[in-house]
Amino acid sequence: MEYFRPIAMTDPARPAGAFALAGGWCWFDRVEVLSRAAQGRIIPASEVPAPVLHRLTAPRPAFAGLTLDRPRLMGILNVTPDSFSDGGRFLAPEAALAQAQAMAAGAEIIDVGGESTRPGAAEVPAEEEIARTAPVIRTLRDGGLGAPISIDTRKALVAEAALAAGASIVNDVSAFDFDPTLGPLVSRLSAPVVLMHAQGVPATMQDNPLYGDVLLDVYDALAQRLARAEALGIDRTRIVLDPGIGFGKTQAHNLALIRGLSLFHGLGCAILMGTSRKRFIGAIGRAEAPETRAPGSIATALAGVAQGVQVLRVHDVAETRQALRLWQALNTDHLEDEA
Repeated sequence: MEYFRPIAMTDPARPAGAFALAGGWCWFDRVEVLSRAAQGRIIPASEVPAPVLHRLTAPRPAFAGLTLDRPRLMGILNVTPDSFSDGGRFLAPEAALAQAQAMAAGAEIIDVGGESTRPGAAEVPAEEEIARTAPVIRTLRDGGLGAPISIDTRKALVAEAALAAGASIVNDVSAFDFDPTLGPLVSRLSAPVVLMHAQGVPATMQDNPLYGDVLLDVYDALAQRLARAEALGIDRTRIVLDPGIGFGKTQAHNLALIRGLSLFHGLGCAILMGTSRKRFIGAIGRAEAPETRAPGSIATALAGVAQGVQVLRVHDVAETRQALRLWQALNTDHLEDEA
């Protein structure tokens, strides 16, 4: 089997015949052909099989009402006592509301999570997760927050309570592997969904993650999960895919995935990337404390944007938004705020 990774560009000197990547801000005129049996080779984009080229170039539809013709930020709001970066800071609904309102100045989506999925984290009972998240989501809505809210959960009961409280997106780090009833719920309620790749569960995922070829293995796994979601009646226009940086991956795996991110456009869905404050950023950037990893997080975020990633899940919203404004001013023909 062959895989086609578009070599994404943003240079203003765009040659005639170049294709827009996923209808967005990047273009490509060459593609790297990858396989498990041979070394990669470069071909002109015009030689890519027509069905693949269509998936690589088709504009992505709006997600939860947000057009994807420019990068979008998903602000992280952890209402947990033990998240690796900010555990316990926003447990109270009033503190969560203040944080969400601050993030909404720069983020288009607020992602609320009540169960830590950091390496080594234990599972939280659904009832406890609901008690943490549903009141916060209701408080956000009652407080006037109009931005889309996503519920970061693996459990159908939690998702159902969150959607009833005012959330509109389900963000499942297990891509329906953990709870077999979550997919049918998402289908029945026609909710937009983020499906992420993870190898193993948080409690053990970093023990010894192994892949044959991490880029191709994750691509295949996401293709399978996408097919399963479509079989449940979830249209791919409502699906965003996340390669799961840091979830059952070593530092080398994470770097390989970030370098090859443009491959995932071949699945025909928008892409979300979440690298914010993760351990490999601290290791490479020599920043031991998670809250000191904003510069490295922004570096990886911009690497994703340079490959056409449509949604960035981040802790440091204001800093990332500032970096995006400058990146877009330098690399596109309009300023970010004009879009």
